[in-house]
Amino acid sequence: MLRKIIIALISLATLIGVTVVVISGYLSPEERPAAVAAQETRLSITGGDIVGYDNGRGAWVWRGIPFAAPPVGPNRWRSPQPVESWQGIREVLTDGAECATWGVMFDRASTGVEGSEDCLYLNVFAPAGNTEPLPVMYWIHGGGNRYGSGGGELYDGTALATRFQVVLVAINYRLYGLGWFRHPALDSGNPEDSSGNYGTLDQIAGLRWVQDNIALFGGDPNRVTVFGESAGGWNTLAMMASPLAKGLFHRAIVQSGGLTLEPLSVAENFVDDERPGHRLSSREIVNQLLINDGRANNPDEAKSLQYETSTMELAGWLRGLTAEQFYTAYHQVRDEQTFSFPDLIGDGHVLPGAVRSQALFSNTDNYNSVPVMLGTNLDEMKLFLAFNPERVKLFMNIPVGFHDLEQYNRVNRYSTDEWKVNGVDSLAAALRGAQGDDVYAYRFDAMDLRDFGLIDLRDLFGAAHALEIPYVFGNFPRPMRVLYPDSSSAARRQLSDSMMSYWAEFAYNGHPGGGRDGSEVAWTSWQNGDASSLRLMILDSSSGQGVRMSSERLSVQDLKQRYFSDDNFESQEAYCQGYKMLFRGADFIEQEYAKLGTAGCS
Repeated sequence: MLRKIIIALISLATLIGVTVVVISGYLSPEERPAAVAAQETRLSITGGDIVGYDNGRGAWVWRGIPFAAPPVGPNRWRSPQPVESWQGIREVLTDGAECATWGVMFDRASTGVEGSEDCLYLNVFAPAGNTEPLPVMYWIHGGGNRYGSGGGELYDGTALATRFQVVLVAINYRLYGLGWFRHPALDSGNPEDSSGNYGTLDQIAGLRWVQDNIALFGGDPNRVTVFGESAGGWNTLAMMASPLAKGLFHRAIVQSGGLTLEPLSVAENFVDDERPGHRLSSREIVNQLLINDGRANNPDEAKSLQYETSTMELAGWLRGLTAEQFYTAYHQVRDEQTFSFPDLIGDGHVLPGAVRSQALFSNTDNYNSVPVMLGTNLDEMKLFLAFNPERVKLFMNIPVGFHDLEQYNRVNRYSTDEWKVNGVDSLAAALRGAQGDDVYAYRFDAMDLRDFGLIDLRDLFGAAHALEIPYVFGNFPRPMRVLYPDSSSAARRQLSDSMMSYWAEFAYNGHPGGGRDGSEVAWTSWQNGDASSLRLMILDSSSGQGVRMSSERLSVQDLKQRYFSDDNFESQEAYCQGYKMLFRGADFIEQEYAKLGTAGCS
């Protein structure tokens, strides 16, 4: 999604006559000399010998290290298999392939598969020549579990590794239907193979690789911090929830995350079953695949064929399909309401059975208890609203204005606050009650963005989803700098330094404290008690209100109270739809919904 933003904003800059110098970086491989193998980086790891390179900025780097066998052919939809050994010295100088998925994120007009099924690779960044065991920071990228990779300039770990003396690992994992797909035909009797949570298993396999190998890179296997953003945040919580990840990591940082575990019925059943499945459930996708292959003429015939065909035959046929054939079925079946599936599956083995996350994390018997940081951004939802033609005026897919800025901000505020309630406040309260005072929370508020005149990016994005990532990694790739005016450079760097310092101190000692050198604003733990207690770190730049602690706390009831008193929605229909979007599952109360507004909802 950041790639789409950058392209659009470069176009906007050109459109209104702003000169922007763009050197390829985040959008494509940076134009710099090719990495040259450095013999001092040679190591003997699981699988064989490797050699990386010295990046000339104080780090030794190894890119594209295999941590499991390619999940292709008979290994598709199986738990990760042991890495295949190689002969001689393997040069690991470039990122491994991104995992296969369909098209470009959020671009429904795109067609075709991008990436490769042979994608289980990771990157390592370490201070050059380090000989002491340093904390390990294990990055799980975002992208809705449908897109992205652990490579690229944005996730370059050099700044964290060299300035704060850590070893950074960034992984790939299987995506979309190749990463999360539970079908009865794939039930081999092995609960891991049958779980459907293959992407989750990849992340656990990466942690096992760290335990086996990271000491060779100067990392301490007893101080591993899992951290990730968006889907990476969900997956970080999944590592806390999975009994298979127990003991493999020791701290967790959840950026813009949350955790939803789908029931087996939703992941697997037909939509017309007594316990209905999702429109993109495995049964429905296989129906479409059988029709596409000419083996059935309609869904009813396909459904009968699924029941009549032996599991061995059906599994073999599914594994024999190309990724293009498989993902074409998803593209045919999905619609605007089905983009968000598949989700993590509550299979009862890799992950607990479907349970509300607050209940899961209220008892340390249920999960892997480690010190944890949770956070969201002030304007999460603006990233998703910024290119919505119902909310913004678009010219050649470029946002050039708002239909109604007040309504744009209203939708963002409710949706973002709901994210904070479920992804931070309610989780922090549950975790604090279960494991004590090693729970920390933040909100990222910085919006050091450019005003193009035609449109102000502080209105369009604010502190949007994912915009904290450059601050955490200390990387503002050159094309991305179109977002920021030169005048904000010092403030951005100062905040980035503070955030990296907090993140690194947490990796060292399990609390962010005053950062690595103790000079930052003291970050204290989450408090469940008095409403005036300081419990939330606000991460803002000096051009805003600065870094500070706050007593802010939100609940579902706070959100409902505000919603019920709000009479400024565009229409009764919008008011009803907003309630359904915000208050799902156990928070949806039929009596409230029926009496909502002036006319009620049905």
